[in-house]
Amino acid sequence: MMKILYMGTAAAEGWPGLFCSCPICTHARKAGGRNLRTRTQALLDNDLLIDFPPDTYAHALQYGLNLGTVHTLLVTHSHMDHWFPTDLIHRHEHFGHGAEGVLDIYGNEAVKKAFDEHILIDRFKPHPIDDAVHFHVTHGGDLIRSGGWEITAVPADHDKREECLVYLCKKDGKTVFYGHDTGCSLSSEAWALITKERFDLVSLDATMGTKSVKEYHMGLPNAESMFKKLAELGCISSQTVKVVNHFSHNGEMTYDQLAAWGKERGILAAYDGMEVEF
Repeated sequence: MMKILYMGTAAAEGWPGLFCSCPICTHARKAGGRNLRTRTQALLDNDLLIDFPPDTYAHALQYGLNLGTVHTLLVTHSHMDHWFPTDLIHRHEHFGHGAEGVLDIYGNEAVKKAFDEHILIDRFKPHPIDDAVHFHVTHGGDLIRSGGWEITAVPADHDKREECLVYLCKKDGKTVFYGHDTGCSLSSEAWALITKERFDLVSLDATMGTKSVKEYHMGLPNAESMFKKLAELGCISSQTVKVVNHFSHNGEMTYDQLAAWGKERGILAAYDGMEVEF
């Protein structure tokens, strides 16, 4: 069995939004529970971390995690809700006593630029992290082997100013498609990589709720259509776990509404702390 922990499930503004008083955010503050969402992050089998948002420290506390034992970090793109590199200075032995080995980080050129600008600065020169963190610039189509995982980087349909990526992750006979952030207008290169695989779990972007959008993100109608396309292509079966994730209050749906939508279709609506074994 493999498992995935959805540590955070919100878009950039969080849910409720820090400065927002819209009806959805107001409801979330009052209702609490699964309506409260931190920025998106996931952990596969306790050793493959996907994205590194500002909420990473809070996630580690919330779920009782020692991230010093994690050796592989995949970063999808440089937006701040997915990439807050400054906290990585704390993997230096001066701060992270007993952190095991090296953390290998994979991400695009923009992710590397942000890493350099936040870590390779005069303030941190007394604590170089060369022996604790290794960065690998990654492009769509790259095959990564790390910590027993075989990972394919896939070009995403997102911010055109950088090479945003989503990831196909394989280990011990299980394969996961982690599809955040992306729209549904994927390139032929992306589809060629995706259709090579048969997935045990597929997690798709649903930022925009009931709205259907053409690119950048997906709404629930887009995600449903992509699940159908994956089924038609033979990439998923009735046994595949289907998940929607990365929600914005701009999608205008409460957790209960999202969960009800998913229940009708055999799709899980992710929430912070949701763990799925498959």
